Amino acid sequence: MAKQTALVVCPGRGTYNAPELGYLQKHHNGGGDMVARLDAIRRDAGQVTISELDAADKFSALRHMTGDNASLLIYACAMADFAAIDHEQYEIVAVTGNSMGWYLALAAGGVLGFEEGAHLVNNMGGLMHDKGVGGQIVWSIVDGDWQVDAAKAGLAEDILAEAQALDGIDVHISIRLGGMLVFAANDAGLKWLAEKLPKDDRFPMRLNHHAAFHSALLDHIVPEAKAINPADHFGGGEIPLIDGTGRIWSPKAFDPAAIYDYTLGHQINRTYDFSLGVQVAAREFAPDKIIVLGPGTTLGAPTIQSLIQSGFRGFSGKSDFQKRQEDDPMLLSMGIEAQRKLVTG
Repeated sequence: MAKQTALVVCPGRGTYNAPELGYLQKHHNGGGDMVARLDAIRRDAGQVTISELDAADKFSALRHMTGDNASLLIYACAMADFAAIDHEQYEIVAVTGNSMGWYLALAAGGVLGFEEGAHLVNNMGGLMHDKGVGGQIVWSIVDGDWQVDAAKAGLAEDILAEAQALDGIDVHISIRLGGMLVFAANDAGLKWLAEKLPKDDRFPMRLNHHAAFHSALLDHIVPEAKAINPADHFGGGEIPLIDGTGRIWSPKAFDPAAIYDYTLGHQINRTYDFSLGVQVAAREFAPDKIIVLGPGTTLGAPTIQSLIQSGFRGFSGKSDFQKRQEDDPMLLSMGIEAQRKLVTG
């Protein structure tokens, strides 16, 4: 049987939550040599090991969700999932990711080696934990069928414009995440947004233990990030990558210094457009399947919402997608057992 082509999507921070506790134990027998290598990095840095975090008896938000711990834990789960993809079934034609998932995409796509990717993720997780400021709030701009609500989208733009005119209020679009906007703001801006954004049973939602990622509020992080992450760790890559501006980085067709500058520059302190990254990947590579790495399942909806917005394969809404997904699933989330089996063979 001919191989199917696949776009791989790497998860960002916040995807390892209470339901994911023991993900490495459950799906990867603890992670084997891969996790042992990560544990060595953590021990050398005086940090709790990845295997210990994953094998904990109880989930602790203060332990599992802070950047210094969550980042490499998610890296371990996602990279183990990536290694488990059945290459007899799937040809991986491109890789993208959401937010921190860009670092994972660099490792999956061969721009960074496994250890080099781990050091980047661990360094940035610690740096954001120690020196990140502000926070993030998520707000939905789609209706129940995942169609963009023009009134909500317009209100978001009005709120951004209003914030720019207010002293002490600093608000930005952090991530365009399918049917959601992630706002980055300083502390005063977070409070103002929480009062300003219309409420429903879920949104606006404050993301705990998150700084004001992908905004000018993190301008001070850029020089520090470059100081602790060597440029010579970055190579020419093996698989095409799509970043948070929609740019395609084709293997051996770019200067490694350029992808280093993007990763530790624009990617840190400017908007990350996950939606555009997915749309470009789908349009340019026309994958048969989209494989979302674990842990967690939260990135599936934003991925499909991004495709609905671009009209990919005629997707018209949530109900249409769900109907087609039942017959021959295009989206395969490795955090969902039934779909995972289709990926790993």
